[in-house]
Amino acid sequence: MPLSANNPNRSSWLHVSKTSDFPIQNIPFGVFLTREDIITIGTRIGDTAIDLGALHQLGYFDGIPLTDDIFLQDSLNDFIADGRKTWRAVRNRVAEIFDSNNPTLRDNKKHKEIVLFRLDEIEMKLPVLVGDYTDFYSSLEHATNVGKMFRDPENALLPNWLHIPVGYHGRSSSIIPSGIPIHRPQGQILPAGSDTPVLAPSQLVDFELEMAFITTDANDLGEPIPIEEAEEYIFGLVLFNDWSARDIQKWEYVPLGPFLGKNFASSVSPWIVTLDALEPFRVKGPKPVKPLLPYLQYSGNKSFDINLEVAIKPKGAKETVVSRSNFKYMYWNMVQQLAHHTVNGCPVNSGDMMGSGTISGPTPDTYGSMLELTWRGEKPIKMKDGSERKFINDFDTVIMRGYCENDDVRIGFGSVVNQLLPVFNPKKK
Repeated sequence: MPLSANNPNRSSWLHVSKTSDFPIQNIPFGVFLTREDIITIGTRIGDTAIDLGALHQLGYFDGIPLTDDIFLQDSLNDFIADGRKTWRAVRNRVAEIFDSNNPTLRDNKKHKEIVLFRLDEIEMKLPVLVGDYTDFYSSLEHATNVGKMFRDPENALLPNWLHIPVGYHGRSSSIIPSGIPIHRPQGQILPAGSDTPVLAPSQLVDFELEMAFITTDANDLGEPIPIEEAEEYIFGLVLFNDWSARDIQKWEYVPLGPFLGKNFASSVSPWIVTLDALEPFRVKGPKPVKPLLPYLQYSGNKSFDINLEVAIKPKGAKETVVSRSNFKYMYWNMVQQLAHHTVNGCPVNSGDMMGSGTISGPTPDTYGSMLELTWRGEKPIKMKDGSERKFINDFDTVIMRGYCENDDVRIGFGSVVNQLLPVFNPKKK
């Protein structure tokens, strides 16, 4: 099926600013609560949210094999499970409906009142019910930086790193959408100079600049996904802030890896941008440093040129951009991650989320965490209000943005924005 939704010459009868992340060529998918307190699946063009459930009920998807309630749900899981052919057909149809030359909905005032919403009339929700969440560790620069800090600088990478996409299974219950504040976590910390841990609030709360991809139902137990088929099972991507408590993590991570230092919160941008929408932004990834086993070898361009930035906004002050990076820097790409994840027969389901791992580039201004940007706090970053940051302070808001851009079109992800609050303090009754 052709990708007619990606036609760069298409324009919409809805207003779209030149700097919008959501032109008619994007057509992302999300879940939102309407002004009538009805939850629905929708998309977005410019600053207009579109109720796909209402469009479907009004007959605009006739000819596409969809169940009556496919968009009348509180998650995208069932729609994602329908597979790439359905996703592509729906995106193409939405592009046709909102094409500037199509009067069918454009000139139907009654239908438009049912289908269209201003952004201030809706509340975005988590787009999928995340059954399982895996986080990878796939940036060569990030892994090297961390290795230099905490191990032998001459042997920063562990022996397995250049052979496999290292990952771990995280906690899906603490994945939250943009806009939800989080509390500073507490856990066991080993004070400097002591051999006995204490229970205390983390003093080293950090962001991790990541992206995450969402899968569809892919394989049965015992069945690997060949690398050449992996993209068929990737629905799309979101921005992903995988919060970390570095002092908790340092004490606990040997021998089994991250636990309380990572599972207190991970936040995602609310609109899933499909892999189809990102097609024009494919680029070559880094060349392997060492020969790869056959199941991790691929052909073609499997990386994507996605510009990323992170800003910190102190309470009552202007934001300061602290990092500008790019998804294309990742050493291990998504098809390698999915092929490795399933080579042992691990089944992948609709709505599963796979974090890329911290995205760091080759220069200090492209690092994807405060751990690296301040080099363990040794080089504090000055904010626009004159204050300094080694890590994230209470009441700071962390903002991540991402977009792709070429001569024809800009496709973006919006933002993921979350404030860090003090340690949770239950109110006394």
